[in-house]
Amino acid sequence: MAAEPTTYRAGNAGGALGVDEGAGAAPVLEARALVLRYRARDGRTLTALDNVSLTVGAGEFVALVGPSGCGKTTLLSVLAGLHTPSAGTVALRGDPQARRLGRVAYMPQRDLLLPWHTALGNAMAGLLVQGVPRAEARARAQAIFAAFGLAGFERAYPFTLSGGMRQRVAFARTALVAREVMLLDEPFGALDALTRATLQGWLGELWGRLATSCLLVTHDIDEALLLADRVYVLTARPGQVRLERSVPLERPRRAEMLARPALVALKAELLAALADASSPARPTSARSTPVQSASPRAAQAGCASEASRGSLERSVAVENAPKSAVETAGSLLRPALVRDGSD
Repeated sequence: MAAEPTTYRAGNAGGALGVDEGAGAAPVLEARALVLRYRARDGRTLTALDNVSLTVGAGEFVALVGPSGCGKTTLLSVLAGLHTPSAGTVALRGDPQARRLGRVAYMPQRDLLLPWHTALGNAMAGLLVQGVPRAEARARAQAIFAAFGLAGFERAYPFTLSGGMRQRVAFARTALVAREVMLLDEPFGALDALTRATLQGWLGELWGRLATSCLLVTHDIDEALLLADRVYVLTARPGQVRLERSVPLERPRRAEMLARPALVALKAELLAALADASSPARPTSARSTPVQSASPRAAQAGCASEASRGSLERSVAVENAPKSAVETAGSLLRPALVRDGSD
């Protein structure tokens, strides 16, 4: 009789990927009435997010779609602990005071691989940042390379890898450090259609083994339906939740399942909501909550299009994070940035 497939949880301290410990009843991640404002150079107050609430359950895959510039990447930076909201709270396993930096893994739009490190060195970089001994980090990274389709490429440098392979390395780096939840910001957006479709199927299969919670930002409705258990639609800036829907698909999933009548109807509803959400929202009145001051770059991030501002928003997120968070992130990054010919 065939053995049951093993279920894994990313970031388990006992190994590269640990056996699933089971899901709790409380949401792993919950945003409650989030508001984020910037002060523009000319003194105007720009609202990036307005009264955004969402949840990500234990072992759940949630997708977030919305028009360009609606604040999806900004929302991820808040959830990751890089940005402090002007109002509202983010709770990790029910605790709004819980520190999220280092517990919530964030994979940005670009792979951001270190060019002087090999694929293996890049995958283990996040563990080194967390203080894991180098030998242990190397062993844990090597243990997952086959599952991530990277076997035989441990010593390859980023410039020799295809876009799809680079994304696999970046995802491996994220999965290794994901203790609670993974935030994925359009991980396949820059890839060609064929590679994107291949990696979508690969991610769906791999996520089932990781058994971790995931929040995915995407512009692709089909991608959201193929991967997610629930889908949120955000409005144009200021970002607000327009719609939330569950996806009635069993797992494992295949692309042809999206042709089912129920999924075709759901896709039409999501597309209609997205089209409606793309219309500018009514200006919101000023609230009594304090306005968070930000640099001119932050104001520009609030206005720029999503496609052109990805890297800028990440810089702004760090720029506006609490000083202690910035200092902590800076001190943790130093070991991963040191050249090491062995990795």
